[in-house]
Amino acid sequence: MAEYQNIFTQVQIRGPGYAGVPVEGTAGYRVGQGFFSYWLGKLGDAQVGPVYLGWTGIASLLCGFIAFEIIGLNMFASVNWDPIQFVRQLPWLALEPPAPAYGLRIPPLNEGGWWLMAGFFLTLSILLWWVRVYRRARVLGMGTHLAWAFASAIFLYLSLGFIRPILMGAWAEAVPFGIFPHLDWTAAFSIRYGNLFYNPFHMLSIAFLYGSAVLFAMHGATILAVSHFGGEREVEQIVDRGTAYERAALFWRWTMGFNATAESIHRWGWWFAVLVTLTGGIGILLTGTVVDNWYLWAVKHGVAPMYPAVFPSVADPTLVPGG
Repeated sequence: MAEYQNIFTQVQIRGPGYAGVPVEGTAGYRVGQGFFSYWLGKLGDAQVGPVYLGWTGIASLLCGFIAFEIIGLNMFASVNWDPIQFVRQLPWLALEPPAPAYGLRIPPLNEGGWWLMAGFFLTLSILLWWVRVYRRARVLGMGTHLAWAFASAIFLYLSLGFIRPILMGAWAEAVPFGIFPHLDWTAAFSIRYGNLFYNPFHMLSIAFLYGSAVLFAMHGATILAVSHFGGEREVEQIVDRGTAYERAALFWRWTMGFNATAESIHRWGWWFAVLVTLTGGIGILLTGTVVDNWYLWAVKHGVAPMYPAVFPSVADPTLVPGG
């Protein structure tokens, strides 16, 4: 007989609101009493809050709000404070970095100064949030794996907007704030340096990105498939393997000849996810500083073929007399 299965959480546990494990001192002070949400409970735990902010959390949110306001108000000003045009053109609006002529100097506000200021507060917000994540884990006696995974993502962010521009000698090398403008920057960046797809660290980053998706899909599907045997109680299955994990292991040995354990699959997933942004950041830092054209680099090292000159060469119009 076919069993009823659902990709959403089927059972919602409702009891008194749980404030969490007791911790020493004032480091564990929580804000609010918490409440329950039926619809959030369809996807995860129905209890929302209480929340711990602390001074790092408050400072992070404040800096993030300042950065958001600077970016938003500059975009609003770019359409002459017209709310209709602001909403209509929002995906195309941008706060651009300073022009190349300014190098690493601080420009006037309307010529890139606002971009620098927004970047400063956004970076400060992110770094403060990292401190909060790290300190919360330590207070609760957890490992700091999440903080270091977050640090890998921060490394890519800093590589794009801070480290590489300094290495290149100009804030103009950084990414603009905006939805489509930042995508346009990515396309132009790839074209300028001979197609980023030939960057080996970009290749690794994409491989780890797709690998992360496959690993987490395999793991999530496996646990859901044995959840009616108690497979979601993974800690118990690690120390006292029961029928759920025996069946999951047998399935993968039957289909692939090899299986992960309840612990190792999470280590694989952690490393794959961390290496997405770590290798991506390295690839960004090498572009323009060490390698000027990734396609020519790939040809030189036997990664890409040298395409034959099928069409006659085209002269640069700016070099033609009278052009």
